[in-house]
Amino acid sequence: MFLAIKKCAVTLVLFCLIAWSCQEKVVEVSLEKHSIIPIPVQVMTSGANFLLDKTVKIQVEEGVDLDVFGVRLQAAIQSSTGLQLGMESESASKVIELKIDSSFTPVKESYKIDIQTEKIRLIGSDQAGLFYSIQTFQQLLNGVKGKQILLQGGLIEDYPAYAYRGMMLDVARHFFPVSDVKHLIDQLAIYKINHLHLHLSDDQGWRIEIKSWPLLTTIGGSNEVGGGDGGYYTQEEYQELVAYAAKNFITIVPEIDMPGHTNAVLNSYGILNPGIEVPKETAVPIDWTAFGLEKDANATPYHTGIDVGFSTLDIHSEVTYQFVEDVIRELAAITPGPYLHIGGDETLIVPIEDYVYFIERAQELVTKYGKITMGWDEVAHAKLLPSSIVQFWAKPENAVLAIEQGAKVLMSPAVHTYLDMKYDSTTSIGLKWAAYIELDDAYKWDPTTLDEGIHLKDILGVEAPLWTETIESRADIEYMVFPRLAAIAEIAWSPQVNRSWEDFQRRISKHGQVWEEKGINYYRSPQVLWE
Repeated sequence: MFLAIKKCAVTLVLFCLIAWSCQEKVVEVSLEKHSIIPIPVQVMTSGANFLLDKTVKIQVEEGVDLDVFGVRLQAAIQSSTGLQLGMESESASKVIELKIDSSFTPVKESYKIDIQTEKIRLIGSDQAGLFYSIQTFQQLLNGVKGKQILLQGGLIEDYPAYAYRGMMLDVARHFFPVSDVKHLIDQLAIYKINHLHLHLSDDQGWRIEIKSWPLLTTIGGSNEVGGGDGGYYTQEEYQELVAYAAKNFITIVPEIDMPGHTNAVLNSYGILNPGIEVPKETAVPIDWTAFGLEKDANATPYHTGIDVGFSTLDIHSEVTYQFVEDVIRELAAITPGPYLHIGGDETLIVPIEDYVYFIERAQELVTKYGKITMGWDEVAHAKLLPSSIVQFWAKPENAVLAIEQGAKVLMSPAVHTYLDMKYDSTTSIGLKWAAYIELDDAYKWDPTTLDEGIHLKDILGVEAPLWTETIESRADIEYMVFPRLAAIAEIAWSPQVNRSWEDFQRRISKHGQVWEEKGINYYRSPQVLWE
């Protein structure tokens, strides 16, 4: 009898232990110790906590596209937590509500996240703002797995410091296929980057189909640094990228660099400047017969190195301006965004008066086809339209010249934002001519204090360029971009008063965990205690 009672007691204890172990653990998410990047304008907490579990429904208000925003939020929550939430068209007991409300200011790209006991409200001032609210909400849940998640109550209010927040990818030195660019776009959206600048031409390769000048891709597209096969985007592929970016509220900014950095043009059409000499040590003859073509006696050989400044279009030939107009016309027709970048940097063999003449004519053609001219800071030596944008990379005095003409400045100081610069002397890829750029170098600067002649009212935004002389793969891109792009994204979005290097070090560590889960090849900076 005693043994039977003892056996029952043991069984009861085991049953209780099993039942206790099967209880769902409630995982807590703190607003006070969030890891959101870029850091929001304001985060306030309350005692009205929200329990996120499988009973919660996603609800969209009138005017919000369920298939765009509801599905995206559903996927974001499932990706982060594993929870699969249903959609609810009518009121439910516990909901996450998606709403657009244009009555609060600033109107463009602003959002709020209001966490209450029975409801979470994601509110955007416009569609972009609602999209960014989802990005922030997903970051709150990053690394949080569980079937019951207790979100600390409170309110997040947020809006961008700068209208233009960008990254540039050089696809000319090394070519990257559509899939790699889409993968990059996915990552940019997380950090509220809203422009992707594609450097589509340079001495080593031409990367966009121009139907009126077909040899640009046939010949000029078949090379890259080191002498690889290169590649190019058809106009249809380019439009596919434009559309994919737009779904992530990112505008594509195409760049055709001119009048310098044009050897790939001269590979294809020697008539645009006969007699240009390519550095002998990096010159590779073109096998025209391999393309079924007769040799162009005026065409230059391929340039497989990374030296710059030796090439230019013929400034005094009207054929040059017919070429430039055709390129701008075709590119403008497939680019819905407002900007078209004409390069204009490092034209070392062109007299200044010829350079100014060319830039002013190119600017006229960009305007003719309904676009706003962008150019590297050297273009400020020309007479610019007040609508034109100068991208400051090297000389602040050029930026000031542009400002004096009424133009806005896009801030890309090489010593802070050039993502192709090595982190330190041990980095295996990248260059170092501007600086070694560790994570703190990318974070600890402000666009309004770089030069006394550049003020907040003069700045359109911030862009981080990635030149690809040494970058050959998606993994290379990821390693040089992350974590530095997150730092620059915070400068572009968040007010200076909110930014703190010590707090950023804490928050970025959580993002490293997410990058590892996604298989992203990021740089584990020794300045961060990575989770």
